[in-house]
Amino acid sequence: MLDIIIFYCASILAILFVLVPHEWAHGAVAYLNGDPTPKLSGRLTLNPIKHFDPIGFVMCALVGFGWARPVPINTANFKHYKVGLFTTAIAGVVMNYIMAFIFYPLYLLCATRLGNGLGAEFLTTFLRLVYSYNLSIAVFNLLPLNPLDGFRVVEALTKPWNKVRQFLGKYGQIILLVLVVESFICSIAGRLLPIFYSFDVLGYVMTFATDIIGWPISAFWRLFI
Repeated sequence: MLDIIIFYCASILAILFVLVPHEWAHGAVAYLNGDPTPKLSGRLTLNPIKHFDPIGFVMCALVGFGWARPVPINTANFKHYKVGLFTTAIAGVVMNYIMAFIFYPLYLLCATRLGNGLGAEFLTTFLRLVYSYNLSIAVFNLLPLNPLDGFRVVEALTKPWNKVRQFLGKYGQIILLVLVVESFICSIAGRLLPIFYSFDVLGYVMTFATDIIGWPISAFWRLFI
């Protein structure tokens, strides 16, 4: 029971180091591209309250991926539309990868140098979750499904009449909702019967992808630690 309490307390704190920088990066890059909307709406801040979305927060705590309240952006203000759309869309993912890169060595140091005790267990768990959650959010947002960042990248790289883009724009939310609900059910049911984890389609995708994009980070830092 104590391990569960430590995990969820560390998880709640870790989420703040994942979702908040992600949304701040979107706003900052949009502002640099000429759009004052994020600043005018008070979203160029690291204050977690400004970015809080209850459902996305709970999803991140329970299954390792979720979302914050999207930063309002007016693409009509971009100096160069496609460049602005692409860089703003990818900014959150890049920030998550940078955060994962920064926190992984801290996790390694704590895991290998700290002794036993509740404080050491909490700190190690917190740093591990910051690392893994940042990778998970990066992968999740790269899915080319509307309204995720991956779809904005598709928009920046394709023409409006592109059939794939139209399909993802029209049905992306439905596909995403089905995947998220299915993953949520499997995550909860799996705590009772582990076999349910085997049916978590989105979970498979996330694990596979995070292992791939996380490998350069772990390989680099393990050369030194």
